[in-house]
Amino acid sequence: MALIGYARVSTDEQDTAAQHDALRAQGCTLILEDKASGGSRDRPNLARALESVGKGDTLLVVRIDRLARSLSHLLEIVETLRAKGAYFRSINDPIDTSSAQGMLMTQMLGAFAEFERALIRERTRAGLKAAVARGAKPGNPKMRARDPAAIDDIRYSLKQRYLYELIDGRQRWLPTVTRLRPHLPWALVLRQIKAITPPVRSFTERTLVKACRELVKAGYAEPNVLDPAPRLPPDTRVARLVADRLNSHPNASLRDIAAWLSRDLREPTPRGGLTWSPEGVRRVIGQAQALRLIDG
Repeated sequence: MALIGYARVSTDEQDTAAQHDALRAQGCTLILEDKASGGSRDRPNLARALESVGKGDTLLVVRIDRLARSLSHLLEIVETLRAKGAYFRSINDPIDTSSAQGMLMTQMLGAFAEFERALIRERTRAGLKAAVARGAKPGNPKMRARDPAAIDDIRYSLKQRYLYELIDGRQRWLPTVTRLRPHLPWALVLRQIKAITPPVRSFTERTLVKACRELVKAGYAEPNVLDPAPRLPPDTRVARLVADRLNSHPNASLRDIAAWLSRDLREPTPRGGLTWSPEGVRRVIGQAQALRLIDG
């Protein structure tokens, strides 16, 4: 049963040394860190930490705000760990999800944090309302006047922010796109991305293509991911999905792949069923081998 540590600071100027010292003192065998906002869910090393945790292991942080800033994100991570038979513990908070009391405290602390943010939002709205009542006009005066230059500046800023968000979070989903495109259509690629845990950006097929196009323009993705996909015979689709799964997860068992097809991809069986069997997966692997889709 391993202790896996996670550390986070918000900017490059901040130092995680104190967090590392505290995590090592607790016996962590692996420590991963991110330099990103706590409100961001696109943190590559948090994803790696969650992938590294196995049954009986514990993810350890110095404080819960190093892990998550919202109740929904905190509980999402806790649920991801619980599904793997793993636990979460905070050194400086009374949280240890290996016990029922610790799980209850996790939910309570997260609820208090969420409540505090709701109060801040409410006070902000009340302040704006009072300012308007006194005759103030909130907002950018140039935007109210529909100044073309101001509108262009805001459009540019929004586009740059969107690009920076894509660049910061690309490690979670772009490798899947790079691996599958252009030999698989976007619809199948999107299904694989939606199966990533914890969840990545909320893509649709259109917004996924748009995101990849922007990353290609910025030089962060290869142009061939945008090439048209070949038309696939309908009876080879599952074989191609399973082949990619085996190529990227060579140690996956027949039972693992059956669970992945059933639970994560919700791929119907050839007879229209909802649950794949290991024997059904074996037949699909044979088809993938005949099509020479599996490495080695």
